[in-house]
Amino acid sequence: MPQFTVNTQRIDPYKNFKFRVLWDGQVVAGVSKVGALKRTTEVVSHREGGDVSTPRLQPAASKFEAITLERGITYAPEFEAWANLVYSHEGDGAVSLANFRKDIRIEFLNLQGTVVKAYNVFRCWVSEYQALPELDANANAIAFEMITVQNEGFERDLDVVEVAEF
Repeated sequence: MPQFTVNTQRIDPYKNFKFRVLWDGQVVAGVSKVGALKRTTEVVSHREGGDVSTPRLQPAASKFEAITLERGITYAPEFEAWANLVYSHEGDGAVSLANFRKDIRIEFLNLQGTVVKAYNVFRCWVSEYQALPELDANANAIAFEMITVQNEGFERDLDVVEVAEF
């Protein structure tokens, strides 16, 4: 069976460097790194007294790992503005939790820039914000800001299907 149903001549998997992140219906500018989407299901082990010595295993609760997003520092305010919805230097009374959760979308693109897979990530909120990296006068590197986003699950958008490549 071919790995690609429409582009049967293709033998190479997609590259990991073509993607975009969206929230609030807008592409978030400058995102250069997205952590893995990962779900872990806990295992419950049990054994009855008369069973053989091998326990029976069952799935239990699932959890979703936090996702880290990085981008080069610019004047774009999205990371800081979202992170500030759960923190204020004025204290907890100045924090409004009315809109701190967002659904985000991660779109995976082929080399031609066509969306080939997309994932919707639900009820996300920023648990960690890095405004500045470690600064080093002897370095020659891009300065990155970073957010860590907690989430309550993701699912692949099945409406995104393989299209013919030219």
